[in-house]
Amino acid sequence: MKSPCEEPLSDDRKEPWLNLLALTTVILAVCATLATFKGGGHSTRTVLSQSQASDQWAYYQAKGIKGNLYELEALRLRRELQLAPKASVPLLEQSLADVERKVAKYEGEKAEIQKEARRFEDMKAQAQKHGAAFGLAVIFLQIGILLSSIAALLKQKPVYYLGLAVGVVGIVYFINGFLLFLPA
Repeated sequence: MKSPCEEPLSDDRKEPWLNLLALTTVILAVCATLATFKGGGHSTRTVLSQSQASDQWAYYQAKGIKGNLYELEALRLRRELQLAPKASVPLLEQSLADVERKVAKYEGEKAEIQKEARRFEDMKAQAQKHGAAFGLAVIFLQIGILLSSIAALLKQKPVYYLGLAVGVVGIVYFINGFLLFLPA
């Protein structure tokens, strides 16, 4: 005679495919968690890069304004040179040369600042691409997890296969979040 502990509580025996369902659901959940984490990191990088680019463009504008002031000063000095008596020409020419050096300096600085601002804009665009891929991954992975859960409750293999297919799409997007091999 069997003890009550040895007797099955119900006739519902665990089907072998349910172990595979549980394992794949865990894998999908881990990938979804990682995709969420990576997507959040890229979202933060997007915001920071945009802020840094904006700062650089503001700095560019400030240098442009200062450079324009020196350009106006150079224009004024050229006009004075045309009208000045010969005795004051050397002093005006020296002042004009100094001002023109400052104009050239500001133009050079603006070029460097513009290059840096564009670099931040490129970083932002890259982070957005990665973030979008991870976002799609999370959506498909979550749907895959949902369908797998429904399949487990209903013990329906077709629903599991559908969830698995959707989950695989999510994994492809998850990998794409790192490598960007799919077109945007």
